[in-house]
Amino acid sequence: MKAVVQTGYGSPDVLELREIDRPVPGGGDILVRVQAASLHAGDYFGLRGSPFAARMTIGLFRPRANYIPGLDAAGTVETVGRNVTRLRPGDEVFGSVSGACAEYACAAEDSLVPKPVNVTFEQAAASPTSGLTALLGVRDAGKVQPGQKVLINGASGGVGTFAVQIAKALGAEVTGVCSTANVDTVRSIGAEHVVDYTKEDFAQGDKRYDLILDNIASRSFSDLRRVLTPRGRVIPNSGHGGMRYVVKAFLLSVFVRQQGSMFVSLPKHADLVVLRELMESGRVTPVVDRTYPLEEVPEAFRYLLQGHARGKVVITVGGNGDSDTQDRSAEA
Repeated sequence: MKAVVQTGYGSPDVLELREIDRPVPGGGDILVRVQAASLHAGDYFGLRGSPFAARMTIGLFRPRANYIPGLDAAGTVETVGRNVTRLRPGDEVFGSVSGACAEYACAAEDSLVPKPVNVTFEQAAASPTSGLTALLGVRDAGKVQPGQKVLINGASGGVGTFAVQIAKALGAEVTGVCSTANVDTVRSIGAEHVVDYTKEDFAQGDKRYDLILDNIASRSFSDLRRVLTPRGRVIPNSGHGGMRYVVKAFLLSVFVRQQGSMFVSLPKHADLVVLRELMESGRVTPVVDRTYPLEEVPEAFRYLLQGHARGKVVITVGGNGDSDTQDRSAEA
């Protein structure tokens, strides 16, 4: 099969398209013929090998042999292990897989759910990591209730576009913070209020929020807490702030009631089912910025590393996507 293999740590130049053996599923695993995969922040941390913790599962000094990036995919079940009971060959699925940037990838049965018929493979592939992170940040860590006021800092990014829609689905009044170019997109996915950070400083405004989900670490925690209600909370969610951001959030959460600490987003079958139901009902529609064919994964990483992706960057593998230049535009 064709797969993108990471040969070292550093720039996208360490990625090579190779012909390697197809993975063999275990008894509780499923072999998926990948139609689309998506990239997210964890993928480029793994590409760079920084922070160093990113190397723990890839390889300390260099990636293990035939390491394939990508953890999110959508496709068709090719074969199933002897212990698999919920899915069968031919089913269209999406979820968390290992080595998504390839023609075939393996996943545990609990890591996959049926793809909603009303979303494309590209949209479904965009959903697992970012969608689940948004769900856990808003619903679990943020404990959003109907009628509460929620601000999403970084509302146009991969997690942000899901967080806006999930908070809205939970009955919140949502404010999204983004740049001028992304105002229309954020408004189109349900935000009642949109703050263009190039023109307005939300941290100096009079409005108060019950929850702030911080996806980009662009403001100090004290700035964010200033615009909270007395019982409001800041939930940090950003790898961009580095370990200092993570440690500071944790220490403050011990002493400051309004300060939350980083939360762990692990894919669970029950949460994937919830995400699937949100998409199936039309309350959540994944936002795809650009699509790239498998052979252009390095170029996809270069675009992602610019930090201006509107929604998700998706890799088309099975021939369902059109990677022509005119199709590389944001869509809600």
